[in-house]
Amino acid sequence: MNASPLCSLATVWPGGRPHINHMYFAWRGAFEVVWISDQDSRHSRNLAAKPAAAITIYDSHQTWGRPDRGIQLFGTAGVVTGGAAEQAARAYSARFPYEPSGADSYPFYRFRPRELKLFYERILGAGTLVSAKVTADGLAWERTEVFA
Repeated sequence: MNASPLCSLATVWPGGRPHINHMYFAWRGAFEVVWISDQDSRHSRNLAAKPAAAITIYDSHQTWGRPDRGIQLFGTAGVVTGGAAEQAARAYSARFPYEPSGADSYPFYRFRPRELKLFYERILGAGTLVSAKVTADGLAWERTEVFA
């Protein structure tokens, strides 16, 4: 997840239309992604109505034809408060020079994955996706797909 400071967040409009947003992110623990956002933004309003979300993280400097790597995460997200917001602030501020104080500071959001897909061609081989469930005990392998 260090491969990029940016990720893409997919959310769903109340009517079912998809929406995607690029954002700076940090993470904590087992694939928990955190970020700041204006509560009036489209993706924030989408999450307030329906917390289903997906995130993808990858190095955008990869070269076609060479081994690629990245991760796709599927789960739920929303605004955090209290201790969860403090933890998110520590993680985010450790990665970016953000001081979460003042009247115009943004709230923190947290994404909690239920499942993930990993591609890391240098280790897993070309066109290979490994899917796993995210559990309280860690990752539980679900399936491996090979498309090459």
